[in-house]
Amino acid sequence: AKAVATESEANFISVKGPELMSRWVGESEKGIRDIFRKARQASPCVVFFDEIDSIAPVRGLEGMGYASTERMVSQLLTEMDGVQEIHDVVILAATNRSDMVDPALLRPGRFDRIIFISNPDKFTRKKILEINTKGKPIGEDVDLEKIASMTEGFSGADMSAIANTAISLVLHSYLQKYPTPEDAIKHSSEALVSMHHFEEATKKVRNQKEMKPEEKPNLSQYR
Repeated sequence: AKAVATESEANFISVKGPELMSRWVGESEKGIRDIFRKARQASPCVVFFDEIDSIAPVRGLEGMGYASTERMVSQLLTEMDGVQEIHDVVILAATNRSDMVDPALLRPGRFDRIIFISNPDKFTRKKILEINTKGKPIGEDVDLEKIASMTEGFSGADMSAIANTAISLVLHSYLQKYPTPEDAIKHSSEALVSMHHFEEATKKVRNQKEMKPEEKPNLSQYR
């Protein structure tokens, strides 16, 4: 397990769920025990599990690896409210598949506060575009405000994909036009990302979203 506890953040431990998975019997559970041991030693402390669904799926499901994950769920439950109590330790977790998390972990005294983080609003979408286009050769006709208005319902990852796709479109057409290194360097000023590229990138990302199964979270479960 990769537990992050830098000198400036000595009371914060961040763990990515998949990194706890091990093919060796007992190693994954040992990783969880070590995390909570470090948290007790560093208390007051915050422990953050990212992608908690990967290590705490619903028990009783059939399939390869589920015996291991069932042991991990049991180990998590033992550490959170077992024989050895934890004081001044706050445990947080994140997932985009809350339906896959074992219900036992969502009972009072465990992960009993569930907060739904919606997709970014227009202001945030524009900020994400600004971050992803900073330092890039953007044309004067590019209107990030308009792009943000066109992308209602897009996630932060979708907005990053739009910026990256727009840049890829420019590079692809530029390298086709100037295949040799000499010509590419000579006409480098022509490699600008225009509004047309962003509009085309938005269409591509939108089409990709529509091809994926739509996620309809039951908002009543978030409290």
